[in-house]
Amino acid sequence: MTLHPDGRPFTLSDFDFTLPPELVAQHPAAERTGSRLLDGSGPTPVDRTFKDLPGLLRAGDLLVFNDTQVIKARLFGEKASGGKLELLVERVLPGNEVVAHMKVSKKPLVGAKLYMAGGTRGGGFVATLLGRWPDEQGALFRLGFSDEPHALMARHGHVPLPPYIEHTDTAEDERRYQTVFAKHPGAVAAPTAALHFDEALLAELDARGVQRAAVTLHVGAGTFSPVKTENLAEHAMHREWYNVPGATQQAIADCRARGGRVVAVGTTTVRTLESWAQTGQATGDTQIFITPGFEFRVVDALITNFHLPKSTLMMLVSALAGYGHIRRLYDHAIAQKYRFFSYGDAMWLQRMGTTSLQ
Repeated sequence: MTLHPDGRPFTLSDFDFTLPPELVAQHPAAERTGSRLLDGSGPTPVDRTFKDLPGLLRAGDLLVFNDTQVIKARLFGEKASGGKLELLVERVLPGNEVVAHMKVSKKPLVGAKLYMAGGTRGGGFVATLLGRWPDEQGALFRLGFSDEPHALMARHGHVPLPPYIEHTDTAEDERRYQTVFAKHPGAVAAPTAALHFDEALLAELDARGVQRAAVTLHVGAGTFSPVKTENLAEHAMHREWYNVPGATQQAIADCRARGGRVVAVGTTTVRTLESWAQTGQATGDTQIFITPGFEFRVVDALITNFHLPKSTLMMLVSALAGYGHIRRLYDHAIAQKYRFFSYGDAMWLQRMGTTSLQ
């Protein structure tokens, strides 16, 4: 375990910082590649734009993307009594069943019918409460939908925008809170670092000899859950499903053989690759918790957005690039008024040991 610079174990408070509210991006940049890019690969921060990214990569490097697709997982409805409720679908199970968060004044009983989007009479559908998940003490709920869940969400659902975005979802959000290469539906939050890529930038990277590969991690709502324990060892990480295809495993081996760098696009890709390396399992659920002192086995560099104070993702980037270095980069970003979080700007980081950073 790596210790704090003052010699004690890291605690939750070490990852706190003050962020002016006006720096929380409420809308995306006019163009996907129009965001700023803070180059943190050296000891001194360098201000760039995202269109500069190809110049930071080399022929033979491998960019690994998360190709999950955000589903319209937020659904509104009511109980038989007329009480309003909201579901946020976390996972789709076989047999038209789902696992969801439920926001309601009084939780309904098992077997209750929930009338979503007006119910069948109003053009919507019925959801039946089947119990808790993953067990009777679980915080989530298991429900049976009256038809195929993905089709129902596509028809009646809303884009599950993060809690810090204050407007209701629009057609712009439906288009921009999704990567251009989204392939496998299942996420309730976007892999936001990948939102900066468009087809023209991908073509330029291809022309420069930068290779590409994909993994899938279905981002869950737990990514926004605050860490509540000052002692990090007491924090229970949320569970997310991932897959590392055989072609991607081979692409990483080929990258290593030619001396290229494995560049993760987003923290979800980091968590996927390092879960695979840590467990040897190419597919399954991960609860990996990456904090300073973590031994990275796959990822050499990272493209990422700016993260919430006291978040597990602040801990992840600190583990990768160095705690003191990340603090200096965030101080610079706030002073230079970078835009934060999902619709915000990006940063380029290299893993400690690949640079002189500590």
